[in-house]
Amino acid sequence: MNGKKVLVTGGTGQVARPVAESLAEHNDVWCLGRFGAPGVERELNEKGITTWQWDMDDLSGDALKGLPDDFTHVIHSAVRRGEDGDFNAAIEVNSTATGRLMTHCWTAEAFLYVSTGALYARQSLDHLYTEADPVDGVADWLPAYPVGKIATEGTVRAFAQVLGLPTTIARLNIAYGPGGYGGVPMLYFERMLAGEPIPVPVSGQNWLSPLYTDDLVAHVPHLWRSASVPATLVNWGGDESVGMTDCVRHLEELTGVEAKLVPSEVTRETYRFDPARRQELTGPCRVGWRDGIRRTLEALYPEHLIRP
Repeated sequence: MNGKKVLVTGGTGQVARPVAESLAEHNDVWCLGRFGAPGVERELNEKGITTWQWDMDDLSGDALKGLPDDFTHVIHSAVRRGEDGDFNAAIEVNSTATGRLMTHCWTAEAFLYVSTGALYARQSLDHLYTEADPVDGVADWLPAYPVGKIATEGTVRAFAQVLGLPTTIARLNIAYGPGGYGGVPMLYFERMLAGEPIPVPVSGQNWLSPLYTDDLVAHVPHLWRSASVPATLVNWGGDESVGMTDCVRHLEELTGVEAKLVPSEVTRETYRFDPARRQELTGPCRVGWRDGIRRTLEALYPEHLIRP
């Protein structure tokens, strides 16, 4: 992509920040956010990214006042996750902020909404989820999060049709890589370093389709090109599936750090995606999960990596 005007929300996070920084080389990129972390706004500015103060919790009509409305492409990754357990706030804030954002950018060529696989109705641990599988929004580890995502998907579908705004809804799996905190695999590795227990299912293991940063960034232009009215729906994960326990064991092999796996009725559930639909839109991934884990460790925890 060259010469486009791109709007990014959630631009300080694991998903959208590498997208914003990659696109900024040849496009006019703007990031919306609160930029609460010290120095993060300056870091984005140094990459040639224009920053704009925006708080999703501000539901007034003035939150986007003064922001240009001539963006050609939008990726909306910002989210109120609902750590406080307030379901109604998660629904209202996410839905209203998204509706206002889509209305503000209704002339864009494409709008990409980053949803989640956590909204699927839980089936077997190794079930291969497709876009047609039922949803129920049940997640014991963060109950309000998938409910807010389901509500916002409804908002996105409605506004895409009402505004005639070509849209893609991408249900994200586990994104990971050198940027940010490294993603869920590195959260587990931090627990390993601290000697903390890692909850795993009593029987079997949680499966996932991890998506490495380089592939995630490469997919975004394709997801924009696939935007349509009604909205395009796609599961957004990697080509390979892996059990989370196997992923943790691989971390052990690469670092020699022991993992304390503890059977539990409540775990951070992950989901295995059928990649067929996404491959039709983006083509294949280039980074396998084993290589991606090693690259991430090399970037974030080089002192713990066992060298060949």
